[in-house]
Amino acid sequence: MPSVKVYKMDGSEAGTIDLSEKVFGAEYNEALIHQAVVTRLANERQGTKSTLTRTEVRGGGRKPWRQKGTGNARQGSIRAPQWIKGGVVFAPKSRDFSKDMNKKAKAAALVSALSKKVADGELIVVDSLSVKEGKTKEMVAFKNALHLDKSAVVVMDNDDQLVIRAAKNIQKFATLPVAQISTYEVVANSKVVLTKEAVKKIEEVYGE
Repeated sequence: MPSVKVYKMDGSEAGTIDLSEKVFGAEYNEALIHQAVVTRLANERQGTKSTLTRTEVRGGGRKPWRQKGTGNARQGSIRAPQWIKGGVVFAPKSRDFSKDMNKKAKAAALVSALSKKVADGELIVVDSLSVKEGKTKEMVAFKNALHLDKSAVVVMDNDDQLVIRAAKNIQKFATLPVAQISTYEVVANSKVVLTKEAVKKIEEVYGE
């Protein structure tokens, strides 16, 4: 059973916590994590690009000049692709880039990613997380106290708006409620910070 130290917001130690073997001690599955990340990024693509083909461009209803006798190359429409303001050949159109991934695979990928963070010493647990005024300087002090020099995501057991507001303007530093945790957030950040209550909720959902 893995265990990690628990810290207070000022960086001082507040004991240790034993983590669930099923959730934080699972085998690393790189292929499954890769699939989860690709699925997440694909589902975020809008796919709204669209240009007009020659059948959609306005105008060009008649032949610009007669077929023979002008000395010019034969042309059927001024909206053909070789003309200025003509249609586009193989024009890109809106499409759906979304991918599907079943719930068990998603859960397994998240568990694998969290276990990797624990094994690499990149998962930090804090006893609680709160700010008084919602000021950026409060979260900067917290970030510095835990030595979160690189990118980090803080997973809370609630959606405390003061904490979210205080962290909003800090680069490479994100906060989210535990209900929104995903494999992408775990692997995209150098450090993952969980509150003790967030750990309990994750174990309740994924430790069955």
